[in-house]
Order: sequence, then structure tokens, then C-alpha cells
Amino acid sequence: MNEILNSTNVEDNITLFNQWVMLIAFLTFILLTFKEALTPLIKFDRKTTRDSIVTNSAAFIFNNIILSLFKVSSLFYIAQEFSYLGLLSEMENGLEKWIIAFLCYDLAIYAWHRYSHFNETLWRLHKIHHSDRSFNVTTGFRFHMFDIFLETLYKCFLIMILGADVILILSIELIHQVFIFFHHSNLKFNFEQKASKLIITPDLHRAHHSTKRDEHDSNYGIVLSIWDYIFKTRNVCVPKKIGLDLIEAENFYQLFFLAFISENKMRKLRQIFPKGKRN
Repeated sequence: MNEILNSTNVEDNITLFNQWVMLIAFLTFILLTFKEALTPLIKFDRKTTRDSIVTNSAAFIFNNIILSLFKVSSLFYIAQEFSYLGLLSEMENGLEKWIIAFLCYDLAIYAWHRYSHFNETLWRLHKIHHSDRSFNVTTGFRFHMFDIFLETLYKCFLIMILGADVILILSIELIHQVFIFFHHSNLKFNFEQKASKLIITPDLHRAHHSTKRDEHDSNYGIVLSIWDYIFKTRNVCVPKKIGLDLIEAENFYQLFFLAFISENKMRKLRQIFPKGKRN
């Protein structure tokens, strides 16, 4: 990290920091995946787990290629070019500015996540994430391309309002990504009960992936759990089933097109073409 502080070239700073972001996120993913394979909390059947990992990995590869081609992931560009316009632009860089920016950013993503559950259009896209019938680190990759696209636009607007610079935004995004891997892990940690009073843990987020709507419409936080306390959306429970009853995708192609079918249409299709029993 000393290389970042000693470099006098801004572009070099950004490139080096971006490399650290990717490295830390990658190592977190590998560590949690390895631990998950050795000591999973819930033992899903092999087919469910295999289908989940393959589909989620395909979603990650496809989304990243498409979003890169269309230059949707423009958070760093927006921060670099428009940070001087925001509310915090006149504040000197330091711990105080970072804390304020982080709290505002985390709250704004909480709000977006919550709204995604109640807006019909956004839910069609976001339900793809909830369609995973397994619960593992790769579930953090299971997002529809258009869901990521809209959230990225929202984040760009948020960055312009905040006036946070590139390095600050990169560090916040890193923390968010690490927590997405962490709270989707199929693991149990000794410190969860105490930690969940401050941060979102796998135990809390597992309830968010419950089949029951009154359970999955809760625990919207990404990093901090205080927002769920404040806005009364916290729900501590052990879900009996993970995923969505009406929504199921066995591969990436089904996953992509499910976003264009409402749950009401899915119910009608189920009535017309009832699903046969599995062997």
C-alpha cells in the first residue's frame, strides 16, 4: 500500500488501488468458498449446489463482459470527473469525510435495495437474485444484467451528489463487495449474534433469502445493520426454505429471461402447464 501513498501520478494511484481492490475481494471470495466447502452450515443436495454455482458463475462472466462493453461501470469515471460538484467536495480528505461518505453511501444502497422489493419493475429484475435455491458465496454474483445497470446509474447519481473522490469510492465499493461475499456465505460464525447488532451477517442475510415474503422483505442492509433497526426492517429468523416458490432457473439462459415474466404470469403458466414430479 505504500506504493499508493508515494506515487505522485494520480492515474497510477487509481490503477494501484484498483488492483488492491480486486486482490482483496478475490482473496475474500476464495477464503469463504474454501471454508464453505469444508464446513457448510446447510447441506444442500449436490445438484442444487452445482446448478447454483454454475449458473451464478455464468451470470458473473456474462454481466461483466456486457457491462464492460457498454461502459456501464462508470463509477470511477464519475467520481474522477464530477466529484467537485458534490456536497462533500469542499471537505478535506480524511477520516471524517470517509465516515460521512460511507454512511451516506451505505444508507442509499439500503434504500435502493428496499425499493427493489416493492417496485414491480425493479422486483422483476431483483427476484433473479432471490431465485437461487442454494445459499453460497457465488449467490453474490447472481444478478440480472439490467438490475446491475440500473443500480450503477443510481450509484453514479449518488456519487455526484456526495462529491467523493475516486479512491474513497473504490474503498467503499471494496467493503461492499467483501460484505456481499461474506453475508452470502453458507457458514456459521461464533461472533454472529453480537456482530449482527452492527453489521449484516450471513445469519441475518439468510433470512432475507427466505421463500416467505414476510421474511425476505427484511434485512436490506449491505454492511451496516443499523438501518434495519432504524427503519424497523430487521427480522431475526431461521428460514425453512431458501429461494422463491414460483421462480426457478436451472441455467443462466432461464435466469436471464425470467425477469420478463411476472409472478402472476408464472402462476398462470403453472396452472396451464403443471410441473411434473421429479424422479
